[in-house]
Amino acid sequence: MAASREAGKVIFNEEEMRRAISRIAHEILERNVGASDLVLVGLHTRGLPLAQRLAERINALESISVPVYELDVTNYRDDRPTPPTRPPLNLPVAGKTVVLVDDVLFTGRTTRAAIDALVAAGRPRRVQLAVMVDRGHRELPIRADYVGKNVPTALSESIRVHLRETDGADAVILAPSPERGRDAPESGGATT
Repeated sequence: MAASREAGKVIFNEEEMRRAISRIAHEILERNVGASDLVLVGLHTRGLPLAQRLAERINALESISVPVYELDVTNYRDDRPTPPTRPPLNLPVAGKTVVLVDDVLFTGRTTRAAIDALVAAGRPRRVQLAVMVDRGHRELPIRADYVGKNVPTALSESIRVHLRETDGADAVILAPSPERGRDAPESGGATT
C-alpha cells in the first residue's frame, strides 16, 4: 500500500476505514429516520469520494439513491485577503437535510465556509457534518455529528487521509507536520 510507506503512523487502515464508513452510514440513517430528503455534499477534494462511499452504503442498506454533490469552498473562506466574486452555486439543498462530508475536521473554518456556501445556494432544512477524522484544535464552535475516529493531535502533527480514488490506497496517517514546528495557533493560510 503506497500510503503506508509515507513517514508517520498508520492510525486507520483500509478495513478500519470501510467499517467507519459503514458505521457512519448507519448513524446517518438512524438519526434522520431513513434517507428521504437527504443530500450528501462532499467537500473538495477528499470529501467527495467519502460522500460517494456513504451514498453507496446507504443505498445498499435502504435501496435509496442519495444525491451526492461536490462543494469547493475556496471562495467562501474567511482567510482570503479580499472577498472574491462568488459564482452562483447549483446545489439543490433548499429544504433538504444536508450532510457535509469531509476528510479531517481541524479548526472548523472549512466547515463554516461550507455552511455559508450552502446557505447561499438555498436554505437547507438541516445541516449535519460527517468526517473521517476529528483532530481537535477548533477555532470556531463547530463539532461533527458523525466521526470515523477522534485523533487528538499536536499542532506540530498532521493527519493525512489517503483514499484509493485520489491516492491509490486507503489509509489515515499521523505524521510530523514540517510547516508547523510548535504548538501555536495558525495564522492565515488554509485550514480545515
